[in-house]
Amino acid sequence: MLFDRRRYRLQLTPAGQLLADEAARLMLDMSRMTQRVKQIASGWEDRLWVVTDEILEFELIMPVVRAFDSLESGVKLRFTHEVLSGTWEALRDGRADLIVGATNEPPAIPGLRWFELGVMEWVFAVAPRHPLVNVERPLTRERILEHRAVVVADSSRTTAGRAYGVIGGQASLAVPTMRAKILAQRDGLGVGWLPCQRVASLLKNGQLVEKEKATADPREPNVLYVAWRGDHEGRALQWWLKQLWQPRLAKRLVRGVDLVIGS
Repeated sequence: MLFDRRRYRLQLTPAGQLLADEAARLMLDMSRMTQRVKQIASGWEDRLWVVTDEILEFELIMPVVRAFDSLESGVKLRFTHEVLSGTWEALRDGRADLIVGATNEPPAIPGLRWFELGVMEWVFAVAPRHPLVNVERPLTRERILEHRAVVVADSSRTTAGRAYGVIGGQASLAVPTMRAKILAQRDGLGVGWLPCQRVASLLKNGQLVEKEKATADPREPNVLYVAWRGDHEGRALQWWLKQLWQPRLAKRLVRGVDLVIGS
C-alpha cells in the first residue's frame, strides 16, 4: 500500500514515502548522469587530477582555480602534491593527469609531453647563531659536512628518492615541506639550500644568514617542468596548459611567496 485513504486527506504510507524519496533521488541522479554525458561528449573530462611538486604554494594556484570555475565546465578538480621523484612518479603511475613544478630531467614515460615552467635559484643559508656563521669564507665541503643538512623528504614510492644539496655521508633531517625546511634552518636545526625569493625577507631581517656558496659542490639552479600524457588531452587539460604557458603566472609560481615570520 502506497496511499492511506482512510482519512479525509490522502496520505502516503511509509512505503509510499520511501518510494517518493527514492524516485526523487533517481531523478536527480539521472539529471546528473545526463549532464556528465553531455560534458564528456563535448570534450570536457569528468575529472582533472593535478599534482604539484610541494615546492610550489597552492595559494598561488587558487586564482587559476577560480578562473576555471567560471567556465562552469562541470569538471571536478583534484589537487595533491608530491616531492622530487614522487612528482614524476605520479604521472607515470596514473595518479596525475598534469604535474606542475617537477624537478630533474623528464624521465622516460610513454606519451610524455612537457615544457619548462621556469628556473628556481637557491641560496645557502644558516641561522644567525649557527656555528657556520663564524667560519671564514668561502665554506668548504669539509666544513659543511660537519653539520646536519635539512632536506624535504622525497615522496617516491618505488625508489630511495633523492636529496638535493646533501654531501655524501652528511647527517640529515628530513622534513615534509619546504616551509618546514625554511623554519628548521631559521631555528638552527641544520643547514642547506633554500629558494632565494622565498627567504628574501628572512635574509633581510637577519633571521637567516647567507653564506658563500661551497666551492666544491655548488647547487645549480633547478629547472621546473610542467608535464602530461599526450594521449589524454581533454578541454580541461588544454585550458590549464594554456594558463601555465603564460609568463606572468609561471614566474609567480617559480618565485614563490616570500616567507615573513615574526622574530
